[in-house]
This record gives sequence, structure tokens and C-alpha cells, in this order.
Amino acid sequence: MMAGDGGGGRGGTPMGHGDPSAFPCFRTTPDAVDAVAAALRSGELNSYSPGAGLEPARRSIARYLSTDLPYELSADDVYLTSGCSQAIEIICSVLARPGANILCPRPGYLFHEARAVFNGMDVRYFDLLPESGWEVDLDGVQAIADKNTVAMVIINPGNPCGNVYSYEHLAKVADIARKLGIFVVADEVYAHLTFGQNKFVPMGVFGSVAPVLTLGSISKRWVVPGWRLGWIVTSDPNGVFRKTKLVESLKSYLDISADPATFIQGAIPQLIENTKEEFFEKTVDVLRQTIDLCWEKLKGINCITCPSKPEGSMFVMVKLDLSCLQGIKDDMDFCCQLAKEEFVVLLPGCALGYKNWLRITFAIEPSSLEDGIDRLKSFCLRHSK
Repeated sequence: MMAGDGGGGRGGTPMGHGDPSAFPCFRTTPDAVDAVAAALRSGELNSYSPGAGLEPARRSIARYLSTDLPYELSADDVYLTSGCSQAIEIICSVLARPGANILCPRPGYLFHEARAVFNGMDVRYFDLLPESGWEVDLDGVQAIADKNTVAMVIINPGNPCGNVYSYEHLAKVADIARKLGIFVVADEVYAHLTFGQNKFVPMGVFGSVAPVLTLGSISKRWVVPGWRLGWIVTSDPNGVFRKTKLVESLKSYLDISADPATFIQGAIPQLIENTKEEFFEKTVDVLRQTIDLCWEKLKGINCITCPSKPEGSMFVMVKLDLSCLQGIKDDMDFCCQLAKEEFVVLLPGCALGYKNWLRITFAIEPSSLEDGIDRLKSFCLRHSK
């Protein structure tokens, strides 16, 4: 959260990151809090956990994810991590080898790129198509892949674009991966946070077509990013990951990495079992309300255009028309001056590989969102030509 600026008590509006947990309308369910409290008070979860995580937690997550799949996952398919960020770190480490490259979306969540580069991999980018609901440019994927490509990354529901891919589109992605002989890394941390026409379909549905490494966490759906509990799931009915010894490498890495807090792991079975569907529905209803508000109010800002209305996650990507503005050099300059003058924080597109675009977070209190967009409009009017 932004602190007050000291200029007349005018507070800041945080519309640049995806952590709505501070806002009362996005508070997690008491069922989750009770599960963690019970686990902590039990006195049985104060020790180190196994590298892959506690078996009851892994079994519970396997059951939870299997409800969306045409096959059953087992606890052996699930590996617990300290949030989805560590899951990305581990997967990039396990996939890395001399000369390897990985395909990432543009715009995208650049933590994938950062971890891949840190591990010595070459990163190549395929475009997401704004005029087609930010679908993957499948021809572009084929054009940049070669014999050293190990995987492609899919983020669905999308950060930063708010896209939710249809079953048909994901089937095409799986088919491309099969033809290229590569894995799919499916970042699904925003799973089920959808409020448009397309419903969430996990990439693991197509695990028999192309092997899928599914990354997820409780951070977004339960609105508890600070609890740091994520997972890697081998969505691979044909056993390719075991044959290629990727599972062996994954286990070896987990043996030398930090684990999620044991009492959080211990709370997972009760957290998943006891959380009522009404909590999830309420969260989605608030997101639907805030994106509708955001979408309508952005239409009144001349220098900003949005190619498609988000159907999921917590973000919308908008294009900045610098020809309408004076005294603004680029998207970074726009965001810096906006923060200084209006105390509104947005994420510049250059941080996502998309220069002169902006990512706006709509997962904040509706009244704060309305105020923030009003300030954004005032800023644009003040700098208009």
C-alpha cells in the first residue's frame, strides 16, 4: 500500500501490483484462517517437512486439481513450493542445460525470463495478439522454436492481459508443443478467477497430448500471497517426465531448497476442504464489479485504449497514445510523473516487454479504483496537447 504523500493528506492509490489482500472486500475466508490456526496450535507441525512437502497436503491438492481434469492426479504428482515464484525458479533450474532456450509470452510476467536467464537459458518471445483476446501467436511459436527449445510458457488466466483461453485455443497450443517436442509450463496462479465468457480450463487437460508442468498456489484464489504456499504438478498421464528423468531432477532440487512453512502445509487439507464456494463466488463478483467499473471509466480517457476487456485475473493492459500528450517521453516517464503528481501507481509496459503500454490492477476497493482512474484522467487532461 502507498503511504500518504504528506501533501494535504492525499493518500496514494496502488494500481500497479496484484496483491488485494489489504482491502476488506478481498479479505480471505475465516475457514482458511481457522485451518492455519488449528495447524499451528496442534503442536505437531513445528519440524522440517520432506523436500516434496507433507504427503497429506500433496494428496489434498491432487484431489482439488483433479476435479478439473479427465484423469486423477496423485500425491506423487505434486511438489510443494514457497509460492508460485519458487515454483518458477525450480522449473527453470530443472529445465536448464547448455544451449537450451525457453519460449515466453510477450507481454508476460518477466519473472519467468529472469529465472531462465539466471540459469543460463536463452529466452525467446512469442507474441500475444491483442486484437484476438491476447491469444498465442501460434505461427510465431513455430517460427522461433528449434532443436534446443525445451518448453513454452503459458499464463492462463493471464498476467498482465486478463485473458482466459478457450478449450479450443489450448488444444492448439498443446498440438504445437507436441509437434515441436517440447513441454508446456502452465502458470495457473490465477486459476478460476474468471468472470467473462470463457471459463478456466487447465492446461493439464491436454497432458496426454504434450507433457505439462502446472504451477499454482493458494495466493490468488484464497487471497493470501504472504502465506507462500505454491506447487508444481506434473500433468503427464504418459509418464514422459519420469522417462526423461525430469522428476528425478525435480526431487533433487527440492532436497536442497527451502520449504514452505510446515504449519501452512499442514493446514492445506482443512483449508481446501472447508472453504465454501460462496467465498470464491464473492471474490469473483467483486472482480467482475471492479473490471466493469474500470472498463467503463477508461473509455473516457482519450490517450488510453484497451483492445479487449479482461475475462480473468486482476489486470488489464492498455495502450498509451503519446501523440496526445505533451511532456511525456514514454510509458516509464508517464508512470513516474503520474505517481509524483497524482499519487497513483501503475506498472509501465516496458517492465513486461511491451513498451508504451500500461498494466492497471483493478483488484482494489471499488471506491479506491474509481478515485484512481479519476486521478489518471485528470493527469492525462493536464498533459494533453
